[in-house]
Amino acid sequence: MAEDSLERVAAATLFLVGGDDHPVLEWNEAASERLSCEKSLEVVDGASHLFEEPGALEAVADAAAEWFAEKLA
Repeated sequence: MAEDSLERVAAATLFLVGGDDHPVLEWNEAASERLSCEKSLEVVDGASHLFEEPGALEAVADAAAEWFAEKLA
C-alpha cells in the first residue's frame, strides 16, 4: 500500500514478519530493499501473519522493545 512512498521514508524502520507468512515476507523484503533509511527486517521463525503461535507475539514485542530502546537512547 505504501509502494509509491517508500523512497521518501526517512525514519528508521523496523519490519517484523512471520517466517511462515511467505507472501508478506516477500513484500516486506522488497519494501526494505527500496528504503534508503536505516532499517531492519526481523523474521520470527515459525510465525504466521498474526503471530498467534506460542511465543511468537512475545518475540515480536521483545524485538520491538529492543529496537525502540536502541533508537531512542
